[in-house]
Amino acid sequence: MSKRVAIIGTRGYPSYCGGFETAVRQVAPALADVGWDVTVYGRPGQERPDDPTLDTRITRRVTRGLESRSLSTLTYGLTAVLDTVRRRPDVALVMNCANGCWLPLLKLAGIPTVVNVDGIEWERAKWGRIAKAVFKTGARMTAWSADRLVFDARAIGEYWQRVFDKDGVVIPYGGTTASALPLHPEDAHLAGRPFALVVARFVPENTVPEFLAAAERIARRFPVVIVGSTGYGGELDQHARLLADTRPDVHWLGHVADDDRLFALWQHAGAYFHGHSVGGTNPALVQAMHLGAPTIARDTVYNREVLADTAAAFVEPRPDAIADAVLTLLSDPTEQNRLSRVVRDRALQHYTWRGVCDAYERALDEQVRGVVADRPEAVPAA
Repeated sequence: MSKRVAIIGTRGYPSYCGGFETAVRQVAPALADVGWDVTVYGRPGQERPDDPTLDTRITRRVTRGLESRSLSTLTYGLTAVLDTVRRRPDVALVMNCANGCWLPLLKLAGIPTVVNVDGIEWERAKWGRIAKAVFKTGARMTAWSADRLVFDARAIGEYWQRVFDKDGVVIPYGGTTASALPLHPEDAHLAGRPFALVVARFVPENTVPEFLAAAERIARRFPVVIVGSTGYGGELDQHARLLADTRPDVHWLGHVADDDRLFALWQHAGAYFHGHSVGGTNPALVQAMHLGAPTIARDTVYNREVLADTAAAFVEPRPDAIADAVLTLLSDPTEQNRLSRVVRDRALQHYTWRGVCDAYERALDEQVRGVVADRPEAVPAA
């Protein structure tokens, strides 16, 4: 008989909203490939019946919740957990430690849990006081109730060991390789020119304000391509629009939903700036690595863990430092080629979806078989 797993805490399957959704698009079919009966919980409006990536072996269940910046994760998580309790799978894979508030319900029902805790969300500037409190409370409940913790980076595991005295297993994100792609017709003007690229949600902790300031100087010599937005307008969107309107070599594309277009930009970029400063292993960074993007990264413990010291240039989050590093790299084709080769090799060695999916399957299977309960709780995060 098939082992049954419920996946809780994402917007659904297949969904393209964030890192958790990216992981579930890979993990759910991989589990089905090795005989699991997989159910993914989601929210209304995420269904894409015509999506060519849809795997019909995956059961999709939609529950209700409140569409609120602070409460949506909690409320959708609660209704998904209640439905899971009713259906009694062999194990639940829970994404996001905010859902830790509801883990006691699964524990009472005898359903073991594997929880991906995500990053340290209560330290993100984008969240308000209520949301930060929700994440911190959920983290405490996760530390108390989860049977198995998953960290997407060693540095996150070290934080949980230090703050919550809990260990777990490190399972990062993977990326997709692609053959050489031509630039999208709308980007054809960039062909043959080294250009700077940034791909990020427009929030301060992604170093977007500093990059936009640096772009003014970079664009005097090289094109600058900006992918991303806040999603709701605001000062950062206004700044990007002003740059694009007043400087002919600044191109703000907003959100790019076409993977081939985005992948081609990463492949053709002369310098990709990755400014994310919180969280663990960033899915966009891993994807850029698989596509050989010569990378300049904000100097953080997370980015150094993923890239190592030789696979990128690291900079402080200052406009002058960013501009200096980007201009230096764009002026050096030999270094661009070296970084492209090294970063791709590192991605293929350490950050593949095959390895990620196998690690999730092992963690879930151990819970079903009760292996973890039969050995010491501490599992080194490595």
